[in-house]
Amino acid sequence: MSDYRGRIAPTPTGLLHVGHARTFAQAAERAKRAHGQLLFRIEDLDAQRCRDKLAQKSMEDCRWLGFAWSEGPDVGGPFGPYIQSQRLNYYLEVWKQLHATGLIYPCDKSRKDVERALVAPHVEDDQEPIFPIELRPDKNLGSNATEPGNQNWRFRIPISEEIKFIDQIQGAQSFTAGKDFGDFLIWRKDGFPSYELAVVADDHAMKITEVVRGADLLLSTARQILLYRAHNWTPPQWAHVPLVTDAQGQRLAKRTHGLSIQELREKGITAAAVLTAPLKALSI
Repeated sequence: MSDYRGRIAPTPTGLLHVGHARTFAQAAERAKRAHGQLLFRIEDLDAQRCRDKLAQKSMEDCRWLGFAWSEGPDVGGPFGPYIQSQRLNYYLEVWKQLHATGLIYPCDKSRKDVERALVAPHVEDDQEPIFPIELRPDKNLGSNATEPGNQNWRFRIPISEEIKFIDQIQGAQSFTAGKDFGDFLIWRKDGFPSYELAVVADDHAMKITEVVRGADLLLSTARQILLYRAHNWTPPQWAHVPLVTDAQGQRLAKRTHGLSIQELREKGITAAAVLTAPLKALSI
């Protein structure tokens, strides 16, 4: 067995669909091809939308699709728990380490405050607006804090620096801090870490060597590289899978009717067809 460690990490806010299945299939295949290990992690930090029932369903669907993992909520492992909502104490320690670098600060600006201060914003479906540099506070703000408290915290990006990496599927990538993304949230005032902080902390702790996920998260990788650097951690390799799109060229979402794995199973569609058939053939 090699040192390769990959992961499947669904967010249980809805039923998994064909897009998830095909991305996870590539993660499983790359781990198998490398004679490495694959783990399963539930990313359930969105307490308002995540459901335990959906987490269980995601594991059931992935087993049905033929994916096998050696570590996860259902089988255990040396780096558990494999459910993010059970790892809050660990994330708090990571926040403290990050706070010690002086690279994060508390932020009382709301999303509306940010949008009002934007000039030519670049906003996509699941990404927050670019945080304006003029809204940055003095560097000393929050320096005496010993815990996040009930406020948002942002990471202070290196303005104008190019963040470059080689993606194993998409090739060479480059994003400019301050142009493509701004100071980003790493802790939320509701007491939870952001996606960026949690996923970096977990991938490091679980010794993930390659992250396989959808191409819509390429920009997110640039942010995460900065977090790895701030902690002096070695980042994994990255492999961003092309998105599965519908007839209108829109990426599939969990609200997509008729293409959830559960619905396809109920129609009698085979696992092989879910992973390989044209979408038209699945819409029956």
